[in-house]
Amino acid sequence: MRIDGSKILLTGASTGIGATLAGLLHARGAHLVLVSRKTHTYELPGAHWIAADLTDAGQRNTAFAEAAAKLGGIDILINNAGVGAYVSTRETDEDTWRHLYELNLHAPIHLARLALPGMLAQRRGAIVNVCSIAALVPLPWFSLYSTTKAALLSFTHGLRMELDGSGVETVAVCPGYVQTPFQSHVISGKPPLMLQRTKAFAISPEVCAQAIVRGIESGKRTVVTPLSGHFLHWAYFLFPKLIDSVFARYNRNLERSAV
Repeated sequence: MRIDGSKILLTGASTGIGATLAGLLHARGAHLVLVSRKTHTYELPGAHWIAADLTDAGQRNTAFAEAAAKLGGIDILINNAGVGAYVSTRETDEDTWRHLYELNLHAPIHLARLALPGMLAQRRGAIVNVCSIAALVPLPWFSLYSTTKAALLSFTHGLRMELDGSGVETVAVCPGYVQTPFQSHVISGKPPLMLQRTKAFAISPEVCAQAIVRGIESGKRTVVTPLSGHFLHWAYFLFPKLIDSVFARYNRNLERSAV
């Protein structure tokens, strides 16, 4: 789908992938509404900021209505907002897991449902859901986060089939480790020291954002970045028990390193 001239609603725009993606979309001529809890963390001429807590359904409704009114409709919805929690399933309190599901899964589904009538009426549009490599390969130190992203990935693929022939596309984005403030913004726990050391293998938000833009423009079904994510996915598909044992052992080491 063409980005130049498109009316785009982007969530999670304040930092990291969202901020970099906003700049890239703006440079390509998109008309932007940017949603985050903290607005105006940077300036983009012509972009409109909306402050909203997307875990609240009422605020989602209000933010979408304001964005659609400001832009005169939505051509591309990019659900980028998300959060993690470094805590085991047995130790996760109810507020934490509800927050994870509300922001990572319920919010993008809700916004997609709000965007669909307009997109279907104009027979053109794209819904882009930023999932995670954890949607393809579950991470035991991130089990509940992984389930939210796996569900979002499944929703994206199912919705694509629902919309076949409508002119509306969906794109699932599955980034690996990206150099963003994500780890410092988790709502519970903190990344163990051993996991923090893997930052050396992270890609830049610029690389991730460029892959997302290419995926939108080419109508790609799934964007996996970096390339190593494909190898991990295929390894898990072909040798699930082996990957399970490797990750389980790594998780035990992470737990020991966190003590």
